Amino acid sequence: MSTSQFFGLNIGYTGLQAANAALNVTGNNISNVETKGYTRQEAIQAAADALRTNTSYGMAGAGVDTKSIDQIRNAYYDLKYWQNNASKGIYDIKQQYYRQIEDYFTDTDDVQGFNVVYSDMFDALDEVYKSAGDDTKKAAFLSRCKALTEYFNNMHTSLQRLQTDANNEIMNKVNEINSLASEIATLNKQINTIEVNHVRANELRDKRNLLIDQLSEIVDVKVTEVPIYTTEGGTEESGIYRYIVDIAGGQNLVNSYEYSTVSCVARSGDEKVNQSDADGLYDIYLNDLPLNLYGGSLGGQLKGLIEVRDGNNGENFSAKGAYVDTTANSVTVKIDKSNPNHDFLTDMNKVTMNPSGTIVVGNVRLVYESWVYNADEEEYTFNLAPGMPDATSLSGKDAFVGVSIDYQGIPYYMAQMNEWVRSFAQAMNKIEKTAQDSNGKIAEVMFTCGSEERKFDNYNYETGYDGSTHLVNTLNNNYLQLTAGNFNINSDMLKDVNLFGTTVDITQGQDAQDITLELMKVRTDKSKMTYRGCSSEEFLQCLTSDVALGASSANNFYSNFDKISKSIVAQRTSVSGVDNDEEALNLVKFQEAYNLSSKMIQIMTEIYDRLILQTGV
Repeated sequence: MSTSQFFGLNIGYTGLQAANAALNVTGNNISNVETKGYTRQEAIQAAADALRTNTSYGMAGAGVDTKSIDQIRNAYYDLKYWQNNASKGIYDIKQQYYRQIEDYFTDTDDVQGFNVVYSDMFDALDEVYKSAGDDTKKAAFLSRCKALTEYFNNMHTSLQRLQTDANNEIMNKVNEINSLASEIATLNKQINTIEVNHVRANELRDKRNLLIDQLSEIVDVKVTEVPIYTTEGGTEESGIYRYIVDIAGGQNLVNSYEYSTVSCVARSGDEKVNQSDADGLYDIYLNDLPLNLYGGSLGGQLKGLIEVRDGNNGENFSAKGAYVDTTANSVTVKIDKSNPNHDFLTDMNKVTMNPSGTIVVGNVRLVYESWVYNADEEEYTFNLAPGMPDATSLSGKDAFVGVSIDYQGIPYYMAQMNEWVRSFAQAMNKIEKTAQDSNGKIAEVMFTCGSEERKFDNYNYETGYDGSTHLVNTLNNNYLQLTAGNFNINSDMLKDVNLFGTTVDITQGQDAQDITLELMKVRTDKSKMTYRGCSSEEFLQCLTSDVALGASSANNFYSNFDKISKSIVAQRTSVSGVDNDEEALNLVKFQEAYNLSSKMIQIMTEIYDRLILQTGV
């Protein structure tokens, strides 16, 4: 093929088109400089295929072609941003909730917390000692005792409400995931519909990447984009891509035009893990299959919410070598002394396990109605509900109740309060039960359990177990039933102060205050009561140190990941963002190219005019 006489005019025309396309792209970049998620675009140009001229110089350039308009984007920075965003999301949630936990345990001049309530109670007891036989002083002391129980009741309610808030936020995040998944699947179809014609859908790709940015903050994501070829096993790309989004360590959420549905299912009473858990906590399902909420692969705000809601500092029931007795319909598990939770499992004041619930033996979930702890053998026997499957083959398998979550979330702080109120109630009631009331009868307990005011009638204060045995049965009336939520004062004693005994022998007269003195020792004497190696009045110091460490850790990690995020965004923006100065230079550059192409066309027009009109060619 040889060039025509008008070949030069065509070359100028292609230059004019290329410069015009580049100017349009530059204008589009400038107009979107403040558009969130917009990626800078560039007109990709290449020399047009040269033509054979059958002359001594052989080939002649045919101008320029604009091949495509591409995004300037680096997938590596996207990956780093999504990974960091998932980590940042975890601690964003944790620092928010720890601020609220800190507020609940505040004890200042303006906010009267545990220290004030506890000090007032023992100050009132001191007045009882100083004013022997004064019923008004006894009434004042018992009223302060009531204030202490109300403090723990309110703290239990507040933390349980906070747990419910986290649970509801989990539902909100799940709904966000479903919404984003639906939008991503729709965009996949729109993008492929356009790009099958080998035209890049840049703006739609920006929208999709922005959705992935939002998703990565909620849960960890992994994105895979695979080209589809025109023939199976071929090398020619069709222009269509299979776009896959995985979450939670590889669970498929979006596959091209299809997406999975994430749902929340409230736990039933049998599935309640911790004794003080709020009702109806959610488990999460992906396409009706349970999502592993506690694995190391989960990330983002969803993981932060799960750890805040369920974190038990690793203090769940776990043991090796369960024995399943189908005849007795029970599961018996001996506690291994090497178990890091050994003390937690053998000290009934620290146990947080629900009196009825679900135990997992091997991989089989079995519902139990009650359990018995044998202190002599250091073993638990779980009495299974009727209708459980034959689990004889599970003997020797590991057993656990709940999941070990190595984080001090809301259940941890509720368990700490339960431990303190159990220890305190036992210490005070043990002393009071050795007293005589004003009628010469053995005094009743000071602190009771629940609105029905259970008085621990079956509890042996000398052995610390039920009756004369070394057993604790959840069906019996013992301190295992006591929590910060149902901690109560004996209302009969509150109404009639004569039921409050201050001496072991009333014949000694009203000045005898030996029981009062013993009660006063509970405040500081570790032989009367100890909590985490400290005296009873140091409860708040122990807990606030935990809260301070947790809050500091969350704040520091969030700050670190936020700084990393800003660094990645800066690097990402340097590649993909629109720079006004750079685009201004491009305007001048492409305008000059446009003018030069126009000048060439003008010159070629003059040449053709002379060639045609003056030479008669």
